[in-house]
Amino acid sequence: MKKMDLREKLINRTILPDDPLFDEIHEIVAQNKPKIHHLNSAYLTKKEIHELLSEITGTKIDATLDVNLPLYTDFGRNLTIGKNVFINCNVMLTDLGGITIEDHVLIGPGAQILSVGHPLSPENRLGVVLKPIFIKRNAWIGAGATVLPGVTIGEDAIVAANATVTKDVPAGKIVAGTPAKIIQSIV
Repeated sequence: MKKMDLREKLINRTILPDDPLFDEIHEIVAQNKPKIHHLNSAYLTKKEIHELLSEITGTKIDATLDVNLPLYTDFGRNLTIGKNVFINCNVMLTDLGGITIEDHVLIGPGAQILSVGHPLSPENRLGVVLKPIFIKRNAWIGAGATVLPGVTIGEDAIVAANATVTKDVPAGKIVAGTPAKIIQSIV
C-alpha cells in the first residue's frame, strides 16, 4: 500500500487538536516562516520571487507569474499556481486545505483565500477543518474579497471587490455582496 504524502493527508478532512499530524504541519510552517519573511522584507527580482515561492510551495513556479508583494501564506505547501497569474499586494493564501489557482487568474489587493476553518464544537475548536479552494482559468478575484473553504470559482467568473464567497461561483458569472450572490452573467 502506498504511503500518503502530506498533501493527500490534508484533503477534505478535520484535524483535531491532539492529532500528531499537527507536528508535521508545524515543521513545514517553521521551515517556511523565514522564507515568507524574506519574500516580504527584501527587494527581490521577479526571478528571485519565483525561486523563493518555488521553495515555499515545493513546486516549480512558472516564470509568467506576476506578484506585487507582500504576499502571505500560512503553510505554502498546499498551494498550486498556474501560468500568467497576477496576484496583487497584501493577498493572504491560507492554503493548508489546498488552494489551486489555474492559468490567467487575477487576484486583487487585500484578497483573502481561506481553505481552513475550525470545528463548531468548543471542545474541538482548536482543530482545523480543511476544504480545498479551486480558482478556475481566467477568473478574477476583486480587491478585498474573501473566498471561504470548499469554494470553486468557475472559469471566467468575477468576484466583486469586498465580496464574501461562501459557495461555488458558476463559470461566467459575477458575484457581489456578503454573502456573495450572482448579480450578472458575463456572456
